[in-house]
Amino acid sequence: QAQLVESGGGLVQAGGSLRLSCAAPRRTLDMYDMAWFRQAPGQERELVAVISQNGYTTHYNDAVKGRFTISKDNRRSSTYLQMNSLKPEDTAVYYCAARARGATTYSSWGQGTQVTVSS
Repeated sequence: QAQLVESGGGLVQAGGSLRLSCAAPRRTLDMYDMAWFRQAPGQERELVAVISQNGYTTHYNDAVKGRFTISKDNRRSSTYLQMNSLKPEDTAVYYCAARARGATTYSSWGQGTQVTVSS
């Protein structure tokens, strides 16, 4: 399992922006699909966005389409989640995760970073 470390969370007003970062071993970014999940209090964890190992394919939760962008920079060994036009309902702990190519489950997870959006 790869060690993933998230950063960039915080408190922001509705309509504002944040960028989350996930540091991972270079080998992980080269070979794994990377994703962001989130979990709000009392709710199940949900997929926010995923980017393929080669960076060519992305997928977004309908709730964040057009507002969030997932990207990766293998040279910096990082995956990013740019979040714009934030809403109070985006408040959650955000997790970075890695999935081996062809696998159905995510095998590595970060510790999470809190994002709080005030109205």
